Amino acid sequence: MRDRAPTVGVIGAGAVGQAVGGALVAYGPCGRLLVASRTPGQAAALVDDLDDMRTALGSPVRPAVADVGRMRREADAVVIAVRAAFTNTRSSDVRMGGAQANAPAVRGLGAHLAGYRGTVLVVTNPVDLLARLFAEESGCRRVFGIGSSLDSARYRHSLARLLDVPVDAVAGHVIGEHGDGAVVCASSTTVNGQPVPVPRQQVRDELRARPGRINAGIGRTRCGPAGAVVSALRLALGVEDGTTELSVAHGDVWLGIPVRFTRGEPLPSVPPLDAVEARQLEAACSKLRAAYPVVRGIPFQPLPSGRN
Repeated sequence: MRDRAPTVGVIGAGAVGQAVGGALVAYGPCGRLLVASRTPGQAAALVDDLDDMRTALGSPVRPAVADVGRMRREADAVVIAVRAAFTNTRSSDVRMGGAQANAPAVRGLGAHLAGYRGTVLVVTNPVDLLARLFAEESGCRRVFGIGSSLDSARYRHSLARLLDVPVDAVAGHVIGEHGDGAVVCASSTTVNGQPVPVPRQQVRDELRARPGRINAGIGRTRCGPAGAVVSALRLALGVEDGTTELSVAHGDVWLGIPVRFTRGEPLPSVPPLDAVEARQLEAACSKLRAAYPVVRGIPFQPLPSGRN
């Protein structure tokens, strides 16, 4: 058992960083919340706003402005929610639109946090690629990407609505890429512990449409990712045991799979897949494998194929 409440750092004070900060003040699981931003005034303003929230709620979480060096020394976990200033003009593979824009900031944070021994949650998109980039640049052992956990929450919500059952009755995963290469694990999904026929196309259509509706209405998804961060932190910091879907190393790529936490220790595992799901997962692996050299700043050169 811990003899003190954990300290969590949030790097990035934009829309997602603000939502993460608010969720942490409201729901923990920390005693101190350190906030850093490339714009110090923005970090200070967010801390003031969070302090007001803390007072109104009677929350024990104490927010403070900090630099990355202080987070490295004091934080038990760090959430990376930075986003470069760029215009995403993609209509498909939307999350990939931030790859080259966001990679330099994540690579820089990897250098600043090299050897950090706490938990790092990467929220910045494309999260599967950038979680890997941060892990390789920093050498940190406990790096996870937030993405498939949010996809899985959306899946359970959508299926519960389609089947007219409570969300808590639905158990199922979305794995693979946090993006167009997501894999709905319909074959292992259950309701009240029993297998159910899943309307796969309806579910996939909703998973693709939902983020677009949110972005069109309020500019960016923020509350959903914040909820996924708080849920993952509760597991990674050992507050409770359970499973969530996170981007981790899987073979020679990083992608989302279920991770079981017991007293804060992670055990990733791929759920049972049918033939269709297995092919979709391999396609996601191939896509992420091909995209990663570009994120590293190395022009991708396709290898010659020995077959048609």
